[in-house]
Amino acid sequence: MQINNKRIARNTLMLYFRQILILLISLYTVRLVLDVLGVEDYGIYNVVGGVVSLFSFLGGTMASATQRFFSFALGQEDTKRLNKTFTVNLTIYGTIAVLALVLLESIGLWFVSDQLKLPPARFDAALLVYHYAVLASISTIFTSPFMAIIIAHEDMQIYAYVSIVEAILKLAIVFVLTWLPWDKLELYGMLFFVASMVNAVLYICICVRKYSECQFRKFYWDKNLVCEIMGFTGWTFFGQISTVARRQGVTILLNQAFSPVVVAARAIATNIAGRVNMFSAQFNVGLYPPIIKSYAANDKKEMFSLIFNGSKITFFLMWVFALPLFVEMQTVLSVWLKNPPPETVLFTRLALVESLIFSLSLPITTAARAPGQMKIYELTLGTIQIAIFVGAWIVLKMGGAAYTVYIIAIVGTLIMFVLRLVIVRSLVGLSLGPFFLNVVFPVTGVILFSAVPSFVVHSVIPERMFFVFFSILLSFLFSSISMYFFGIDKKWRRKIRSVALNRVGRFLSF
Repeated sequence: MQINNKRIARNTLMLYFRQILILLISLYTVRLVLDVLGVEDYGIYNVVGGVVSLFSFLGGTMASATQRFFSFALGQEDTKRLNKTFTVNLTIYGTIAVLALVLLESIGLWFVSDQLKLPPARFDAALLVYHYAVLASISTIFTSPFMAIIIAHEDMQIYAYVSIVEAILKLAIVFVLTWLPWDKLELYGMLFFVASMVNAVLYICICVRKYSECQFRKFYWDKNLVCEIMGFTGWTFFGQISTVARRQGVTILLNQAFSPVVVAARAIATNIAGRVNMFSAQFNVGLYPPIIKSYAANDKKEMFSLIFNGSKITFFLMWVFALPLFVEMQTVLSVWLKNPPPETVLFTRLALVESLIFSLSLPITTAARAPGQMKIYELTLGTIQIAIFVGAWIVLKMGGAAYTVYIIAIVGTLIMFVLRLVIVRSLVGLSLGPFFLNVVFPVTGVILFSAVPSFVVHSVIPERMFFVFFSILLSFLFSSISMYFFGIDKKWRRKIRSVALNRVGRFLSF
């Protein structure tokens, strides 16, 4: 268990380093791309690329299945099953890639050509960019199984390094755009496709060289495994569809009921909550394989320990960033956007609440995938997702305010959290009492003993930049102290003190 904890900690640090670096590069890249392309071409690229991204859930659905089945086989140390899993997954991904290509170059192309409002002078360039985006999407689909294999093997250093290379390539694209005299929009689409191909080649070459199951010399096949994977993927597919439909559907409802300014506020809120949530999500990427492997090895004690500690840590990793945003949201948005839409502050706070609740559920979701019996889980939660959309539609029809869609989403997310616990209890035997004792109560204590003093300080200090920065630092401090005293048990506090004292001793010895 100690080795497992060290490996998870090491992987978490690598993923955190990856996320912070990619975040910085991405923010700078977006700014440069906007300057080089201009507002109109940047908008065209995003709207055309958005059509392609609607099909991204195909690869995402299979990626979770690939990770699950590879992690399960690794946990059982079954080499033959690993070989079969690779062959079967590669075949399924190839089928998905062909299906996506056909759909994108038929229905998708029709939608872009006839339904999107594109400037006539940029129509041909937009179509060419669309074709490049389709090819980039296909290469991403082929990359997904190899990425999932690396994660299943818990080689997060490789995953982090390749992701960083990908981000640097995208940054390099912008500098190439400034040098070459071609049409900037068309060139950007082509270079983005080239970058995705380089990324795919990197993942494939690394996996073929490093992992024995990634080979193309012999074709392994197992009809029962195909049925098992497709059964798992089929219900996961339903869950992904319901999630995408709910989120995009609510945005459309707001567009119909209110002005575009409200939709812009929702987009900003979603973006901020998503960025903050990525830190806890990346930790869960490192947690996914050991949970599946513990289940495959029938080590329930280790599995439950990973779920309990993982649920708390995923929440804490998000809370430490979310609390300062809660407290100083108005100032942060004013500095970043200068004049944010009026509802943005409220929307973002509510979106963060929803994401915080969901972050507690990430290890539970992983545990639900361990047995491979996804029907009840996905059908139940997918139905709640649809109910959230229907509830938002009814409330807005009755004249409800725009923020009520977030209230409905928060209530729905709480219901899904409870239902996840109930379903996982029946699937893997997770006890609800210990979960509340080890996770929910400590998390509640951390929220109370860090949020209350943070808002008190915010209410009494002047609204000047120095004091705002001081308030943010205090929020981090209050979060850290409350996590130490209320979020972790005595055993973990002793470990932290021991590590801290050793570090201080080494520093003083110099």
